Amino acid sequence: MDVSQIVVDRPAPFVARITLNRPDKRNAISTPMRSEILAALEAHDRADDVHVTIVRGAGDCFSAGYDLGGGLMDDLPFHSAPGDGAWTRQATDTWFRFWDLAKPVIAQVHGYAIAGATELVQACDLVYVADDARIGYPIVRVASPPDWQYHMPLLGVRRALEIMLIGDDLTGAEAAAIGWANRAFPADALEREVLDLAERAAAVAPDLAQLNKRMVHRQADVMGVRAAMRAGEEFQALAGHQASVQAFKADPLGTMKRINAADAERRARREGGGG
Repeated sequence: MDVSQIVVDRPAPFVARITLNRPDKRNAISTPMRSEILAALEAHDRADDVHVTIVRGAGDCFSAGYDLGGGLMDDLPFHSAPGDGAWTRQATDTWFRFWDLAKPVIAQVHGYAIAGATELVQACDLVYVADDARIGYPIVRVASPPDWQYHMPLLGVRRALEIMLIGDDLTGAEAAAIGWANRAFPADALEREVLDLAERAAAVAPDLAQLNKRMVHRQADVMGVRAAMRAGEEFQALAGHQASVQAFKADPLGTMKRINAADAERRARREGGGG
């Protein structure tokens, strides 16, 4: 397979690994990268010598999120209906394709995972993080709800509200504690631990593993998880029509300066005992 934005290797028997390979861009998720990831995963689903796939990032982080440099809706990996909400609809379709694969996918998160990168992670079946990783969706503070609405169905009402209404980052250890990740490991042990877990998952015969995976996702469907995520698509699109979001788009640097200044003042008050 001809790829330019990922690297695919086989670190152990029956284990494949996809590395997001744009470290100079903090592994920002472009449309070509999504196409390559999906093509690789679909190839692994058909390969007899692959039982499980790890997804990780090159360089100092997992990913900074979607590549906002332009062209995100160009040459999509698959057709998506145009019109208002087109972006969030195709983002949702992208990540559900991970769920519909036969073979398990494992996310290995180090450094930071921001916004759209957290969607890629949550599309995976198992999630393991460095305990000092930084995980967040800061765009909820200035521009929109998430593109893929995983927070409430996967984390619950209280956690989702805190993330949506405050927008603070989580550490890897905190992410594991609230169920965003399965487990957190020391950063220098993460790769070794994930590979060990992948080899254990690979020891399960694929014909049984796919039944086990499909059962869990099918039960989630019966509980309304997939429908709940799709229900958020219109809210993400609606955000673009709000006055505050239009103001942010007109002056993003000014908006961020005001937010950062308010955050700094709040921290100073806390550190100074002012509440």
